[in-house]
Amino acid sequence: MVRVDLNADVGEGVGSPGDDDRLLALVTSASIACGVHAGDERTMRAALEASARRGVVVGAHPSYDDRDGFGRRAVDVEPARLVAGLEAQIGALDSLAHECGTRVRYVKPHGALYHRMASDHMTAEAVLDAMDEFDDLVLLAPAGSLAVTVAVDRNVVVAAEAFADRAYAPDGSLVSRSEPGAVITDPGDAAHRALSLALDGQIPATDGTLLALHPASICVHGDTPGALEIATRVRGALAAGGVAVASFVS
Repeated sequence: MVRVDLNADVGEGVGSPGDDDRLLALVTSASIACGVHAGDERTMRAALEASARRGVVVGAHPSYDDRDGFGRRAVDVEPARLVAGLEAQIGALDSLAHECGTRVRYVKPHGALYHRMASDHMTAEAVLDAMDEFDDLVLLAPAGSLAVTVAVDRNVVVAAEAFADRAYAPDGSLVSRSEPGAVITDPGDAAHRALSLALDGQIPATDGTLLALHPASICVHGDTPGALEIATRVRGALAAGGVAVASFVS
């Protein structure tokens, strides 16, 4: 049976009360904001408690120090400062996770840091350096990206990720959120894309060409409009297609 993880970015303090908890009922992995680009100790703890209660695997979702820009603006910071900041974010979440009866199992950088890591060797190395301070963390990184190669070269376990709710450019990068159609808000469209990723390892780019991504994990952003309905339709489509939904972390 084909198997894929379904993850969501949560703990960002967006949407209505209870949205994260309802989303966590549908996914198998949760990338939890670490209080820098969004969220705080309260939202982190709530997401951790809900994840532990539902048996959802927990990941850290650290970012550049850019709260005003929701972590989606590139920030130039020297590698040592970046490593220290990421260590602090992962450590803060992991400390709370232990209090909530769970632990951080993977790291998925957020926003601009995630995208820079995908193509910039120094940034990818900094993320991995920060992960070295913790035991047995998996890197969740864009499918086909430089970050995957760097992780493999350093013998770090890495899982490839693709998005059901984002449009892809022909070069395999995500279309900028400033462009029309960059965010997929139609639940049926997102479900179709997720099923294609799971069964065929493919997703159409904006020019109609098919990109080969073969993800271990498919993401639905918690802040995408209609995220709960999208995740519901995605989970249903995967089940109907005979795909087993399970975390990429064993």
